[in-house]
Amino acid sequence: LRAEALAQRHLHDLREVNRVRNMLGFTGTFAGQPVSIMGSGMGMPSISIYAHELFDHFGVQRIVRVGTCGGLLPDMQLGDLVLATAASTDSAMNRQRFHGWDLAASADFTMLNGLHQAATQAGMKVRVGEVFATDYFYHPDPDFIDKVRRMGALALDMETAALYALARQHGRRAVTLLSVSDVIATGERATAAERQEAFSEIIEVVLHALLAGDRGHG
Repeated sequence: LRAEALAQRHLHDLREVNRVRNMLGFTGTFAGQPVSIMGSGMGMPSISIYAHELFDHFGVQRIVRVGTCGGLLPDMQLGDLVLATAASTDSAMNRQRFHGWDLAASADFTMLNGLHQAATQAGMKVRVGEVFATDYFYHPDPDFIDKVRRMGALALDMETAALYALARQHGRRAVTLLSVSDVIATGERATAAERQEAFSEIIEVVLHALLAGDRGHG
C-alpha cells in the first residue's frame, strides 16, 4: 500500500505491473522518464525474491531501496537520513550465495554520490556510512546493539546486505537510503504518519537524483 500511495503521488501515466503475492508494483513516468516503485516486503528473504525478479525477469538496471532504520548514534534524530555505503549482517544468506566466501556487500558509488548530492541540496541531514542488516526484529542477544555500534554501524535495517549482494551477483547497481524511524539510544519512534511523510520527501529526492544520473549517463 505504501508503494501505491507513493506512486500515485509522484509518478504520471501510472500502471500496475505487479500484484503477485500482493506485493504491489507500479510503473509510470517522472519528468518524462520511466520509473517503477514497488514494495519489497520485510527482511532479506523477502527482498531477495523481488530484487532477483526485478534484475532477472524484468531487466532492471538500478534499484534504490528507500526504507526505515533504527539509528544507533545517540545524537540522531527522527527523520535523519542514512546512505548505506555497505552492510554487515548476521545472516548466512550471502555466504551461501557466494559459495562460503565473505562478500563486501557495498553500494554503487555513483548512485550513492548522486543521492548524497541531491539530498544535501534539498537541505536534508544525511549521514553516510555502514549499516548492519539483521535477520532479527527482536534480537535474542542483549548485547547486540552495543556490539554493532562498536563495529561502526550507523543504523540497523533488515534488507540492505541482501540487496547489495544480489546487485553484485547480477552485475547491476543498487543503493539504500534510509530514514531514521527509531532512535535506539533514546527510544524515540516516528508515527506511521511521520514515516509516510518522510518517505514522500525522500522519493522526490531519489527521483531527481535518478534523473540527474540519466542525464549524466550515471
